[in-house]
Amino acid sequence: MPRFAPLVLLAATLAGCGSSAAKLDVPPPAPKQTFAGGTVSPPHTAPPIQLHDAAGKPVTLAAQRGRYVLVTFLYTHCPDVCPLITQNLNAALRSLGPTVSRVRVLAVSVDPKGDTPAAVRSYAQRMHLLPQFHYLIGTRAELRRVWTAWNVLSVQESAGLVDHLAYTALVDPTGKERVLYGARVHAKDVLHDLRILMRRSAAKT
Repeated sequence: MPRFAPLVLLAATLAGCGSSAAKLDVPPPAPKQTFAGGTVSPPHTAPPIQLHDAAGKPVTLAAQRGRYVLVTFLYTHCPDVCPLITQNLNAALRSLGPTVSRVRVLAVSVDPKGDTPAAVRSYAQRMHLLPQFHYLIGTRAELRRVWTAWNVLSVQESAGLVDHLAYTALVDPTGKERVLYGARVHAKDVLHDLRILMRRSAAKT
């Protein structure tokens, strides 16, 4: 199945940050759907991510095997959707208790010019991001490779605004994409889906 297939519904319903268009949720799941988010069926291997954090430390998605990973796309100067996504994903981490060690957030920048190390550090402090929340930056070429692999279009608008597809993917410990969330991802939905995957994993051992 092509990598972009699970994103068809999202692309039809999501508007990018900084856009004047309404930002819509993914339609509610069907009654028989287990996950609160949109199920990726069949699950497929998530594209690679190889960037670095604000301290210059290399971070890859491959190194997260054995953990649940929430991959999202943000920029620090976003005036609307990105802070809400950040708050909800960070809230989900805070609500996990001891199991937070099994979860990571990888937030990929869509603004290589504005997301400087200093801007990212300030953002992390302002948003009270947990250590498990990694905000990843890089050169435009490095970031573009990730955007292309994840089918994210980043367009620089006027006044420092960036228009981009705002979604979050939940990747399981084997590196498979399992669930997709729209721009209005909610902490309670992420927690619900993480606990389902964790219970299924525990049942197999």
